[in-house]
Amino acid sequence: MALEKPYLDVPGTTIFDAEQSRKGYWLNQFCMSLMKAENRERFKADERAYLDQWAMTEEQKQAVLARDLNRCIAAGGNIYFLAKIGATDGKSFQQMAASMTGMTQEQYYQMMVAGGRSVEGNRYIGEKK
Repeated sequence: MALEKPYLDVPGTTIFDAEQSRKGYWLNQFCMSLMKAENRERFKADERAYLDQWAMTEEQKQAVLARDLNRCIAAGGNIYFLAKIGATDGKSFQQMAASMTGMTQEQYYQMMVAGGRSVEGNRYIGEKK
């Protein structure tokens, strides 16, 4: 029985629900492996070989290699797990978030200090003003 998912109606937003969790299980497990220093070193030494040890889809592996966090999220990644990739690369969460918006880190920072993104264009598709 398919569940009704009215929350899928938010433009540009992927909701991490049970379906996304199942889809990204191995991607997120890979990310969690990066909590151990020896795994971070193995990953940095040969990223592809390390990724090939995980039962991830090719799309997930390519998204990681490209550091395309939006693709990773679409492929079932959870941002809190994906943050381990950024930390491995020496990136702050703010730098990672900026990369996902197409903004520079400074532009992203200024947007957040000013109160975040505008609600315009970010409501439910079916929502009326």
